[in-house]
Amino acid sequence: MILARLILGLLSLAPMTGYELKKHFDSSINHFWNADKAQIYRTLAQLVNDGHATVLTVRQANYPDRQVHHITERGRETLVQWLEADVTAHAPREPFLARVFFAAELERDGVVELIEARRRATQDLLDEYLSQREDIDMRAAADRRSFLMAATLDNGIRHAAAELEWLEAVSEHLP
Repeated sequence: MILARLILGLLSLAPMTGYELKKHFDSSINHFWNADKAQIYRTLAQLVNDGHATVLTVRQANYPDRQVHHITERGRETLVQWLEADVTAHAPREPFLARVFFAAELERDGVVELIEARRRATQDLLDEYLSQREDIDMRAAADRRSFLMAATLDNGIRHAAAELEWLEAVSEHLP
């Protein structure tokens, strides 16, 4: 359900093909949600079937036809209902923490490597988010939409930085 709402949100910005949606996922919201191409296309088809989106075939010379998706009024209403619904805290699912929880089964060197591998991955993620932020200044955002988009990126940056700090503490105090 969340993926469908995210796609509706992106379509509310502009009509897009499935390929363009995947690019937007990877470049604008990957700090809080990701989806693979198959998930996006499957969800797009369901949105069209449910009347939340329409698809317009655009013919192209020397290229396959483009399938451009547009949000419908019904889709926009569904998006707004979701945005206005009660906000609840959720317990995150974090596979890495499950591995840490049971990592005492490993020798100390194995635990150290597990933590170090996550540190490297998290640092790479943080670097990616910081490179995205170079193009965005929250304080200078011209409108509410730009500000809120920048705020979600800032959240991703803060979470990655906090995880790096936590990983350092675990490494430092590991018996």
